[in-house]
Amino acid sequence: MKENPHAFAEAGKNLTLGLLFMNPSLRTRLSTLKAAQLLGMNTLTVNAQTEGWALDFSSDPMNHTTVEHIHEAAGVLGEYCDILGVRSFPSLTDRDGDDREKLLLQWMKYCKRPLLSLESSTRHPLQSLADMMTIRQLVPNRKPKVVLTWAPHVKPLPQCVPNSFAQWVNAWGKADFVITHPEDYELSEVYTKGATITHDQDEALKDADFVYVKNWSTFTDY
Repeated sequence: MKENPHAFAEAGKNLTLGLLFMNPSLRTRLSTLKAAQLLGMNTLTVNAQTEGWALDFSSDPMNHTTVEHIHEAAGVLGEYCDILGVRSFPSLTDRDGDDREKLLLQWMKYCKRPLLSLESSTRHPLQSLADMMTIRQLVPNRKPKVVLTWAPHVKPLPQCVPNSFAQWVNAWGKADFVITHPEDYELSEVYTKGATITHDQDEALKDADFVYVKNWSTFTDY
């Protein structure tokens, strides 16, 4: 597809991809829109944080701050779209709800269409797919050393990007994979099992072929 981006221009003919962003997006938004265009698809985009009504995701009676429930909104999008892409960040207040993908699963349940994760509470699969394609393309014939390192940021960020990156590198199994971060910033073993984990960043970065720099929040003070 990289060699001939227009080779599949009929694949998505007469299909509509709906893209719903509950959080801001630049790269994921543009790359997904471009991919849809190259596949011949129609697209509908909704910025939920600034367009439409405030949505209620709870099972309780709706309160005065929301005017539409997820089961109605998702149902409407499912009527208009053949595939729905949703981007939703974790709350960083309810770890159990975030781990259970509370928001993403409700979209999946009520839209009744195939659902594409444009980032969720726990993972960012499209970004990880692009990362793995890039690593394999640049180092096709040897085992690279790949380092995921924590770095400071001006605000608390979720774990979804490092979770996904760790999960995909480990699943690939063809890299010397090291994760380095300060104490108390451990990621879930669900995603990191198989990687070497160290608090010594200088040691981790020695002889690295790829350094993946990311911030994430601590689970201790969620």
